[in-house]
Order: sequence, then C-alpha cells, then structure tokens
Amino acid sequence: MQKLILTAAITGAATFPSQSPYIPITPQEIADEAVASYEAGAAVAHIHARNPEDGRPSPDLVLYREIVENIKSRCDMVIGITTGAGAGMTIEERTATISTFKPELASLNMGSINFSMHPILEKIKEWKFEWEKQYVEASRDYIFPNTFASLEKITSIMKSNNTKPELEIYDTSHLYNASYLIRKGFLKFPLHMQFVLGVMGGIQATVYDLVNLKNTADRLFGDNYTWSVIGTGWPDEFRMGAVALTMGGHIRVGLEDNLLISRGELAKSNAQLVDRMRRICEELGREIAGPKEARGILGLKGLENVSF
Repeated sequence: MQKLILTAAITGAATFPSQSPYIPITPQEIADEAVASYEAGAAVAHIHARNPEDGRPSPDLVLYREIVENIKSRCDMVIGITTGAGAGMTIEERTATISTFKPELASLNMGSINFSMHPILEKIKEWKFEWEKQYVEASRDYIFPNTFASLEKITSIMKSNNTKPELEIYDTSHLYNASYLIRKGFLKFPLHMQFVLGVMGGIQATVYDLVNLKNTADRLFGDNYTWSVIGTGWPDEFRMGAVALTMGGHIRVGLEDNLLISRGELAKSNAQLVDRMRRICEELGREIAGPKEARGILGLKGLENVSF
C-alpha cells in the first residue's frame, strides 16, 4: 500500500467552546494547533476560522490570512481550506478564500443534507457564549445547501485557481453527484474523496457503510481516485480510521470531528489525536506520508503556487 496521509481538522464549525476548553479559537491558537499536528505526523491541515472573541464560525479573510500565513511560515504541510465554512454563510463567503488564497486543496461538500447537532442540547448544561445554544437549536431545522448550481460554481472557482477539490461524501448519492460533475466537465480525474461517517443527517459510522461507499466509488470511478475517512465522535474516529487504513485509505482526525481521546476524557489538542492515530497506523503496518509525499499522492500544485 502507498503511504497514508493523516489530515488534522483543527477547529471546524460544528463543535462548540462549551463542549471543550481545548478547541482553538484565535488565529494564533489555530495555527499553533496545525503546526503541532504536523510535528505529530499530519501532512495536511484542514482549516476553518472562528471569531476570536466568541468562537463563532467566521468567513473573515483577515482571520484566514493570519492563520494560513502563520502555518506556512513555520512548516511545509498542505493547507486545505473549507468551503463548508459555517451554517448560513453564502456561496460567496464560502468561496472567497479560494479566490483570495488559491490553496492547494479545499473541501467541496457534494450534496445537500440535513446537518444537525441538536442532540448535544441534552448534554450541555451551561453555555460559554450566548450564540452557541441558538446555533445548535437552529440545526434541528437546518439543511446544509449544496445544490448542483452551487457545486458547478464552486468547482469552476477551484478550477480557475488550480485548487484541488477534496470531495466531502456524506452519503452514497454524493458519489453519483460526483459522477455527474465528471461527465459534465466540472470535475476531472483523479478525484480525492473524504468519506464522512457519523454526521446526523448523513451516512453513519459503520463498517458496512464504509465498505459500501468504497465499493460504489470503485464501480463509478475505477482506480481514478484516492480516498480518506472521517469518523465523527468517539470512538468512531479511531475505529473507522483503523478500518480505512487496512483498506488502503487515508485518515482525517481532529477536534473538528471528535473531542475525546478516550471514553469520557477530552483530548487536550489536535496533536494528541494525530499522535494516537499515527501510532495505530504504524502498529498495523502503514507508513505515514510527509507533506512532500502527500502532494505527490494527491497531485497538488505545491506550496510555492499558493497566494499567501
């Protein structure tokens, strides 16, 4: 098997300061977490920005610039930027980072889904910031919109900036959406896909569902793709990662997806999650790719060709 790419999803938009004091919020905290994850074995950092005052997801380009320039000045890891961003943001807000920074890699959510976080309302008794509870309650009635019109627009922006899409696959239908976009020329081979398992509203974190996604992708795309897995929450982050590494896939971990290092114990950093997953990979015989190797596996343009 080729070497395995570990991605660290540093902060995201679907975990909340009230859930853990270790979620990075400020640009400096996010950059520090990315660099520490690189030192622990991650070749890729997946980046969201947050308002440094209250941790709310933010599309602010000033914040993004501070984050990505800080990371780039300290290490050569691949910096992938979200186009999911946060609930309620427009397509223009979600894609401004691509046109501005021209990153090597950026996420592309492959279909509209019910994306809800409302079950955590039963677990959080005290909220750190006023916006959090309202945000979570609203997710019960929230559809994460990724229409064909928006997919065509985002892929066109990525193509014009030579940014590789990382296709976020929340359900089997999203693979068929990708197949359609290939036929229409909005995507091109080889694809890179992220199988997202365990989000409420999407496909769940079971071995059966992961194998079904892989079999469907094989049938649709042959060997013209690479893939990674996200298992959301404990213990699915590590269980799905362990299955993926035996199947030849890559793995994403991080505080965007999971806040626990073991049952009932908060992870104190992204690097702690990366280190644990790296050790599992090495113990099961998969070598870990560095940033240069990851760029070769994914066919990326190189850090010298970004605009930050």
